Amino acid sequence: MMVGIHYSLPEEYLAMDIDEYANELLTKLFAQAHAQFGNAIKLHWFYGSDFCPGCGQPIDAIKVKGENALSLNAYIYRKRHVLIGYFLCSRCATKVFAASKKHPTQQSPLHAVIEKNLVAAYKQHLASLDA
Repeated sequence: MMVGIHYSLPEEYLAMDIDEYANELLTKLFAQAHAQFGNAIKLHWFYGSDFCPGCGQPIDAIKVKGENALSLNAYIYRKRHVLIGYFLCSRCATKVFAASKKHPTQQSPLHAVIEKNLVAAYKQHLASLDA
């Protein structure tokens, strides 16, 4: 399951590091997801790469109602019971949201690419903890 939200950076967060801000938002998403899905989600992790897990391009802002925003998304990696938060580049965010409007109950092929890359990154993160 993937969730996407566009956030413009509120004034009080302008001095905050973007990863710190993303982790704060992910914590809120985790609380909501945990309330909805219970023990299916036990922890959360943020994919903090500067590059999009969909296409590998740098993360950039998307225009929402005339303002720059980042596309913060979350994926539930069920096998590990983890909510993975991540940013998408503007191109992939536009594609994902356009596809979800056309076919709200289906995942696009881009979703599969994103999920595969997020799972690989999470496994690499876990392996780095063992090293």
